[in-house]
Amino acid sequence: MSSARIEVPASATPEEAAALVAAVEQFLRDTTVAVVEAPKTDGWTRVARAEAVTRGAAWDSGPDASVAAWAA
Repeated sequence: MSSARIEVPASATPEEAAALVAAVEQFLRDTTVAVVEAPKTDGWTRVARAEAVTRGAAWDSGPDASVAAWAA
């Protein structure tokens, strides 16, 4: 948790100051977004995906290919 500076009024009693700090800490815990790490990909999968991206699709017949021609 990051350290935030909270100004407690000088007129607050120690109990009020403690309650304020507890409320702010609870708020920060409740509203903090959890960071989820992306799953690790093994080398085989990474290479397979890279090869699939660089390879042309089976229906692709070049820059003059019409999408309507293969979809019909």
